[in-house]
Amino acid sequence: MKILVCISHVPDTTSKINFTENNAKFDSNGVQYVINPYDEFALTRAMWFKEKQGATVTAATVGNATTEPTLRKALAIGADDAIRVNTEALDGFTVAKELAEVIKNGGYNLVLAGKESIDYNGGMVPAMLATFLDYNFVNACIGLEIEGDKATISREIDGGKEILSSNLPLIIAGQKGLVEEKDLRIPNMRGIMMARQKPLTIVEPSNGNPTTSIVSFEKQPAKSACKLVDADNVEELINLLHNEAKVI
Repeated sequence: MKILVCISHVPDTTSKINFTENNAKFDSNGVQYVINPYDEFALTRAMWFKEKQGATVTAATVGNATTEPTLRKALAIGADDAIRVNTEALDGFTVAKELAEVIKNGGYNLVLAGKESIDYNGGMVPAMLATFLDYNFVNACIGLEIEGDKATISREIDGGKEILSSNLPLIIAGQKGLVEEKDLRIPNMRGIMMARQKPLTIVEPSNGNPTTSIVSFEKQPAKSACKLVDADNVEELINLLHNEAKVI
């Protein structure tokens, strides 16, 4: 089984976010980047298939050279090799088109990705990949087992979960539950050293310019000041909840 794990290079959620050029460009100065958490669930599940069933695992991303430390972390976690498409990830359509070429050229029969990236939250790349490649696709996946060329998949639905079966090739958009947070792997020193020797292939983009452009960013409004109410002043608390917070 050949597995490709789609990796997004995203800002750490603790980073302070700013914009430049009249809020038209993201300011990356001082921002720490990490593997997209949903993609990390997918990568961890891929490692299980590698260890239990002998699968080969490739990590792939679309981005410039600044994304390579994130790919190296994926290699340190245990991916066998990595591929970087040498163009900025400016929109989901372009990312999906470039990854589709990588998948076709590599003959991967299982593609694992997070259901969305935590920076743009578009949630579109896995479904687009399935459309471009004519692969089976399951979204919001919280469980995956493979036996031969058959997959059993659990996905989250309103009020419960749904159990599906599918043939490979297959694209999965995973989330928490695909693995639990306690199962995520922190690279050890041996893994970090081995990652330096693993192949990281750079391929040139094939599909030209992105189809969308960013007009502007806007931060969420600042939170209002907290109001403290004496514990014995129930009437004032009810008044604030009703007339200001409007929650009752």
